[in-house]
Amino acid sequence: MPPRITPLTDPDSSPSSRRLAWLASDAEGAPVGSAFLWLSDRKGQDHRAELEITVHPAERRAGVGGALLDAALAAARGDGRRSLVARVTAGSPGEPFLAAHGFRQVLALTFARLPLPGLDLDAVTGIVERPHPGYELRSWDGVVPPELARTFADSRRAMDDMPMEDSDFGVVVWDVERVVAVAEAVLDRGDALHTMAVVDRSDGSVAGFSELVVPGDGRGDAQHYGTGVLPEHRGHGLGLWMKAESVRAARLRYPELAGLLTDTADSNAHMIGINDTLGYRPTHRELEYRLDLRENGS
Repeated sequence: MPPRITPLTDPDSSPSSRRLAWLASDAEGAPVGSAFLWLSDRKGQDHRAELEITVHPAERRAGVGGALLDAALAAARGDGRRSLVARVTAGSPGEPFLAAHGFRQVLALTFARLPLPGLDLDAVTGIVERPHPGYELRSWDGVVPPELARTFADSRRAMDDMPMEDSDFGVVVWDVERVVAVAEAVLDRGDALHTMAVVDRSDGSVAGFSELVVPGDGRGDAQHYGTGVLPEHRGHGLGLWMKAESVRAARLRYPELAGLLTDTADSNAHMIGINDTLGYRPTHRELEYRLDLRENGS
């Protein structure tokens, strides 16, 4: 008997995104799987939908995942999306499931962690103290200072050419209002946001940035949100400089913090080199799969 698919009301929404949800249950009404579909309404990313399907191991290969996928596909197509993407852990059952349903692998990400208790602080400090003529480091907690807000928002285009292979990620449009809103959202949930930036001394503009989100209690693992340098300022070692200072500051400021987490596309050799230099250790890989909806009956 096919599973029963029930749409759920999901409160996880914002002015720029929505999340749809479905529950799969068996003939007795017991839950056997679920699906979530994220629909971004942000300019530059309103063409794609992001899918997550979970099926109880005992219920796999019984049509549960396929039924949940059908519901999500109908919703994504009905919303006019052109791409449906899903991310799975490398080597998990999600890989053959997505491939069997027409998805193709478009991106590979390596996740890495830097353990802080054994950090060679002297080596990291040595990287930070290397001279970078024409530039200086600036840092702030939470929301960007008003005098840097405009050029900080402009510096976000440093991520536009980040290697994302064929994931159809789109271009995220940033302005001052959005960078402030993102910072406030992190603070509202009780975490701390620390930004390290490189400023061009010739005009006082932000040339690059590196963000770190730390749990509110200062324990566990912190998460890097992104590191980028504007194309016209590349080639001076600024990415390594910022990230090294971010690591050093985290170690000194949060003595109980266990580690720092990051993830990088396998095709982003430059950032992988920075992480290797600082001592990050790979933990696992995730693969992103994509289904082109307009080529599949949309």
